[in-house]
Amino acid sequence: MSRFQFVADNSATFEVKRLCELVEIERSSYYAWVKAAPAREARAAADAKLVERIRAVHTEDKTCGAPRITADLNDGAEAGERVNHKRVARVMREHGIRGYQKKRRVRTTIPEPSGQKYPDLLKRDFTAEAANQRYVGDITYLPLADGSNLSRWSAEDLEAVAYALNNRPRKVLGWKTPAEVFEEQLRSLEQPGVATTG
Repeated sequence: MSRFQFVADNSATFEVKRLCELVEIERSSYYAWVKAAPAREARAAADAKLVERIRAVHTEDKTCGAPRITADLNDGAEAGERVNHKRVARVMREHGIRGYQKKRRVRTTIPEPSGQKYPDLLKRDFTAEAANQRYVGDITYLPLADGSNLSRWSAEDLEAVAYALNNRPRKVLGWKTPAEVFEEQLRSLEQPGVATTG
């Protein structure tokens, strides 16, 4: 309840001057608020009609946000029926109507332009018809303590976790952190993988 509404509700019992002093508002502000009441009611009624129009557009396409809904409402509308995008956004916010927002995709691997390129031995075909046919792994996306990831590090500075994933049952076979050559690390993970998956 606003302070103005409090004064209006109690003005039949107490003096307006005394109530305004109590809630610390100017009498002129209170009377201006009373004078503007019909305009507020008309705006509330117009907003109620507008929210129905907004819901109609939103039920057709739930991805629409305020700008597209405004464009749809104003498309072919007469001059008196046109609405502002800020008003549409306010009414949508007040009634909890939201367009679907695609979540921002986090880019985990940022290739170094001058970095060494490795051949794609699987040719982007990760399917395996049986267990122990294809092992995959990627260490470049793993976050480090300082917030960076391994994709920007040189091979000399790289201390990383090597892991292998059996592509058929989608099961991690194992992981290690020695400062060895990656090929040797992955070969050392192959034997536990065969023992685990058969």
